[in-house]
Amino acid sequence: MNEARTLPNVAIIGRPNVGKSALFNRLVGRKIAIVHDQPGITRDRLSATCTRGQRPFTLWDTGGIFGAGEADLIMQVRRAAEHALGQSDVLLFVVDGKEGLSPIDEELARTLRRAHKPVVLVINKIDSGKHEAFAAEFDSLGFEHTISVSAEHHRGILELLDAIERWLPSPAKTERRPSNIEHSTGMAIVGRPNVGKSSLINSIVRSERAIVSELPGTTRDAIDIVYERDGRQFVFIDTAGIRRRGKVSSSAEVFSVMRAERSIRRADLCILVIDLTMGVTAQDKRIAGLIQKARKPAIIFLNKWDLVKPKRGEKQSAKELIEQTRSKIFFLGYASVLITSASTGENVDRLFALTEKIRRATGKRIGTGVLNRLLRRAFEANPPPLVRGRRLKLLYATQADSGGFLSADGIFPKTEARLDFAPPEFVLFVNDPRLMTEAYQRYVEARIREADPYPGLPIILRLRPRVQSSQPASRLREK
Repeated sequence: MNEARTLPNVAIIGRPNVGKSALFNRLVGRKIAIVHDQPGITRDRLSATCTRGQRPFTLWDTGGIFGAGEADLIMQVRRAAEHALGQSDVLLFVVDGKEGLSPIDEELARTLRRAHKPVVLVINKIDSGKHEAFAAEFDSLGFEHTISVSAEHHRGILELLDAIERWLPSPAKTERRPSNIEHSTGMAIVGRPNVGKSSLINSIVRSERAIVSELPGTTRDAIDIVYERDGRQFVFIDTAGIRRRGKVSSSAEVFSVMRAERSIRRADLCILVIDLTMGVTAQDKRIAGLIQKARKPAIIFLNKWDLVKPKRGEKQSAKELIEQTRSKIFFLGYASVLITSASTGENVDRLFALTEKIRRATGKRIGTGVLNRLLRRAFEANPPPLVRGRRLKLLYATQADSGGFLSADGIFPKTEARLDFAPPEFVLFVNDPRLMTEAYQRYVEARIREADPYPGLPIILRLRPRVQSSQPASRLREK
């Protein structure tokens, strides 16, 4: 029930603003970490698998050590970096070739030597041959293995990969016995800033993997955290808090919002965290709308129950809060709702029971005969409205194969895990799909849920037009 360690680990260590995130992105071959000239942007530990060389490894980007301001937060960043240092097989000590050697670099060098791990001194921002002279200043640090690079311009990156591979431990030291772990399930933890997303992940995995702070906007990157439980592997995507675009305070936060929105799209299941002390806000509704638009399975976590829990009538109060939430986020009515407290751990473990319930619901099917009788009764009881003088007519309906239409976005491809949480899809053959109104579509979905509730799953209706008699049957399949 902890993080899987199947590959050797390589950690990027360095003071703020030396280019660690740019190097991280360059080594893994895609933009994961936020790159910005403001010190302290990367505060959590990011990880990704680097497959550019002969041997893959897990690369860690740590928060900048010894940064300025926000003393409590800096302490947590330093602790996260030290944890990555202790768990790593190779250390990449990154310094800024243009700024030159600093006292912080010298202090950090002493710390790394005490770790007794292979260290590669990476002198960054050596953008051309004429800058090579800047690198000589760092000889005084005493590291045997030194490489000059430019993360921004890809200079020296292939040589760095070769150096990393030479120092990776032998496969026998990092391999472990095959486990019964099934495919990973990607779960995006989304919500406004400071609603307790990182605290929730820490409570789930029982460690301080994500940094928790009362400062809004602490998590600025989307961070993938691998966790094993009961023979299944989960990848929790801890996202930056989503603010209204008009209220972001910097370009870094704009990028954070974009990353969080992308995390919704690439996840198998989304967990929307709402602060009970604030209630459902307009921004909570907007985030719920992003989940609905992406057609993602969802669970709503009503967090900070410990701060609003009454001394009497807990069950009735919890029931009322759930009903209020459902009425305010009615368009995400399919989502399961759980009242919890990340700080005390109350009800947190129920997440996995709900997840399994949603996964089982994905495999349920409504027989074609049952489905057509159900929908015909629904159309007769409440006929569709007239649209430009015409009315929608249902000819035939069937449930499609699970997950047939979904596509991935990001690192989660269309795999068995994604199909495990694919929403049920129903194909309705009608006289004209344009006659289906949004209100009537919600009505049809509600009638389908009477046959099977499909908890936590959106219902996808795909309308197909009537096929003209002159068209061959193959045209129907093409549409």
